[in-house]
Amino acid sequence: MAELWLMFSAAFLAATLLPGGSELLLIGMLNQHEASWEALVAMATIGNTLGSMTSYYLGYLGRFALAPEDMSKGKYKQSMNLLQRYGYWALLLAWIPIIGDVLCLFAGWMRVVFFPSVIMIFIGKLARYLAIVILVWYW
Repeated sequence: MAELWLMFSAAFLAATLLPGGSELLLIGMLNQHEASWEALVAMATIGNTLGSMTSYYLGYLGRFALAPEDMSKGKYKQSMNLLQRYGYWALLLAWIPIIGDVLCLFAGWMRVVFFPSVIMIFIGKLARYLAIVILVWYW
């Protein structure tokens, strides 16, 4: 039980704007608790998705503080363009380190529809963790 809480917590924090990663922890736990891989993947996916939704919410709140012209310039322009072009589908890439955090933040800031955003983030995160399980077992 403590392992699942640790996996959830690490995945949650890794998905926020705080530095950190949950992949190495998942690999270590898979090597120790191979039989409970489904629970580990579920907790990692749920924690990581909720962490991304925290970034989404912070972006939503940030809309009140920053003008749209301030956010559409410079290093943020690529993320903004990606979300403007593909909408919530771009959030399938939320699993990518750093870029994914910014995508979630901007999705909230741009008021991308909430429920489809959660689904896309969840699918992307689940696919990443399942890929890690496959790599650990077959590599």
